[in-house]
Amino acid sequence: MPTDSPAPADSPRTPSAPAAQAPAPFPERAPLPDPGPGPTLRDPGAPAAVARPPVPPQPQPHAPALLPAPAPAPAAAPGPGTPAPGTPAPGPGTPAPVTRRGYRAVFAVAEFRAVFAAHLLSLLGVVVSELALTVLVYDLTGSPLLSALTFALGLLPYIVGGTLLAGVADRYPARRVLVVCDLLCAVCVAVMLVPATPVAGLLALRCLVAAIAPVFTGTRMAALTDILGEGDLYVLGRSLLRIVSQSAMLIGFGAGGLLLTVLSPRGAITVTVATFLCSAALLRFGTRDRPARATRGDGGGTLLAESLSGARLILGDRRVRALMLLFWVPPTFVVAPEALAAPYADAIGAPPAALGLLLCAMAVGHIGAELFVGSALSPRNRSRIVLPVAAAGLLPLLVYAVRPGLALALAALALAGAGAAYVIGLDQWFVDAVPRELRGRAMTLLTAGLMTVQGLGMALAGLAAEFFPVHQVVAGSGIVGTVCTLLLVAEARRTDPRRRSCTEGRDGADRHVTSR
Repeated sequence: MPTDSPAPADSPRTPSAPAAQAPAPFPERAPLPDPGPGPTLRDPGAPAAVARPPVPPQPQPHAPALLPAPAPAPAAAPGPGTPAPGTPAPGPGTPAPVTRRGYRAVFAVAEFRAVFAAHLLSLLGVVVSELALTVLVYDLTGSPLLSALTFALGLLPYIVGGTLLAGVADRYPARRVLVVCDLLCAVCVAVMLVPATPVAGLLALRCLVAAIAPVFTGTRMAALTDILGEGDLYVLGRSLLRIVSQSAMLIGFGAGGLLLTVLSPRGAITVTVATFLCSAALLRFGTRDRPARATRGDGGGTLLAESLSGARLILGDRRVRALMLLFWVPPTFVVAPEALAAPYADAIGAPPAALGLLLCAMAVGHIGAELFVGSALSPRNRSRIVLPVAAAGLLPLLVYAVRPGLALALAALALAGAGAAYVIGLDQWFVDAVPRELRGRAMTLLTAGLMTVQGLGMALAGLAAEFFPVHQVVAGSGIVGTVCTLLLVAEARRTDPRRRSCTEGRDGADRHVTSR
């Protein structure tokens, strides 16, 4: 299908790391301590634990205060892709080589190559099936509404599956979940091929595939931390999967259109069955079998209870909630120009080919910026740009206030797409903030929310365009989205563990001085 190790909060501090070590991505990730409390989130203000050689303590403005960690492992660090489940792959001395090697280091991990190939196959299959199913429904009914509803049903069930079924991602071994999800989707698509399947059945099957998708995606995101570790390799691996997803919009619909010139809609859908089966085989035989992150009953017994209790814990943590909203809010507003691309092209008198350019420009900007940030910037610099880039990412949409021509609109859309590059650093912050036993549920909820808010953003943009000119709606989305994002940026700064630990350190020093 395409698209957490808590540290004790009350431990005393240890001295900071020597300057010779390579800087870690913000916020610093702790090695896994001995098993601690159950699936409750750690105090977001508690700094992460890192085992460091003792040196005289001194304040460092760009490093968090550190908590003690278990004794360090032997000096030999495992190579990429070999860490034990839940153990960060990069040891204290390895981030710099990973940074220099960039994306090549990720592809050096055999398990990731299997995950990447499975993602590519299933994603292309889903894009082709969406296009073919839309054509099939229109051929059977002649209804533009039902044809368009086929696309909408690819987004709406995400929130249901991502909320009610999220517990699957932590309750069962990741490989089993991924393979079963692929096989279930293959069965659903195979039933679509049966000529006797009514239109209502086609739409119901489409909903079922969409409900499974967030469970698959969230499980795969969490499994990447086992395959690649929790440091820079994970961040670059997630980046590659995002780039593939963005590229699918540029390649998948073109491939689907080409297939429909030589195959019937049901013939094109058959391709999707094959891609799901190939994806299941790659994941089954190309990845290791690892135990589940959480034991049954950790969240209250039943799967539904575990899913809902996990969502409460995740959204109840101030730091995790702020980071999750940073994933969700900018995409809610940035989809407005895509949703209104057709009426805007008509409003400026652009030729028919301009519609395709308007729909692709943002994806091109996103892919280019993500490749640059992932390959040219160090983990520390990727962390530094998260909040500034997020805050400014929607500003290019303000160009629409002057009703720009095609060339200026394309440039603004490409810049808005490039603004999504902040997500690379945000990935690292998020995996650092979520305990391992909740990671699958957190990432499933993250995926479900992301797809849902984009659908909601498109719907709201269309509704607003019924009352205001299209260019004003897009510019207004940029303004409102920027204000909302700035509020989230401020919240992310307030919940930054480094800032809180530094403040607590100063307060503690003051108390110590006055008590003498």
